[in-house]
Amino acid sequence: MIQHTAIIPLIASSAISCLMFLFAGWKSFLIIRRWDIRSGSELQLQLERATYLISTIIGFVLFFQIISLFLYIATVDHLHNLLAGAMCAAGSLNANGFGYPVLILKTVTCLFGGVWLVINHVDARGYDYPLIRPKYVLLLALAPLVSAETVLQFLYFSNLDAQVITSCCGSLFNAGTGTLASGLAGLPRVPMEVALTAAIGVICLIGLRFRITVKGGYLFAVASTLAFVVAIASMISFVSLYVYELPTHHCPFCILHKEYSYVGYPLYAALLGGGISGISVGTLMPASNIPSLAKVLPGILHKLTTITILLYLAFGLAVTLLVLHSALKF
Repeated sequence: MIQHTAIIPLIASSAISCLMFLFAGWKSFLIIRRWDIRSGSELQLQLERATYLISTIIGFVLFFQIISLFLYIATVDHLHNLLAGAMCAAGSLNANGFGYPVLILKTVTCLFGGVWLVINHVDARGYDYPLIRPKYVLLLALAPLVSAETVLQFLYFSNLDAQVITSCCGSLFNAGTGTLASGLAGLPRVPMEVALTAAIGVICLIGLRFRITVKGGYLFAVASTLAFVVAIASMISFVSLYVYELPTHHCPFCILHKEYSYVGYPLYAALLGGGISGISVGTLMPASNIPSLAKVLPGILHKLTTITILLYLAFGLAVTLLVLHSALKF
């Protein structure tokens, strides 16, 4: 099955991304140790050239990493037709022990890869590259995650066996089976509706306060992260029920299908974008006292805050419309 036309490009591109990250990781180690903007040595000039090369390469790689998350989900969803027992991506991912770990790793690398892109953009706005070390420390931390993701993805696809019967989403997200998925599906509907509404409301309030007073940036980042988790849990707990118009179908993947107008893709994209921009606010807060960023950073933080609020509000509005227009009534 590894020779499937949709799998080969995904594995090849992940391998190339991994090699680029390993190269960038080695250069990052040198930059972290030897960088000195005040020096005019040949080594410093070489490191400065390397930063331009790495920023360009990793910028493209991380952008693809974000896209590859959705490509991975679309690919495994397409493969369910070849796997006995699978009805959607949920069953395909459960076909062996590597599918879901790859999905989790891809989500984590997308979130922090997006944060790195924001930090890199801000660093380029400072005349003395004030965030050079923090951003390459983050890049160094991302390298093993991307490597692990590449290896596990290869193991997942190479160990797929069409003769092995896997579980369908109905059994995986069936409350009472004792798994994490069933636990999320078993979360009570009304409290989760309240929790999601409250999470989005808190983000708006903290975000508006931060824009006005420039206080609470860390709190805003924490609230954004918690809202991301609550929103994912809500997708399984109650949003999916209104989309499928079935009180027992909690699958977060069938929502990506054509018969449901692919509504899952914009919902998940909004959450991913909101998570990246929200976390970036907290990550950039320590740079507030850097002189070379004094003029540009406040504007960037305000934009990130606005983007986060708008994306979470868009997610909340979309969920509200799905609930109101659903034929399912409790």
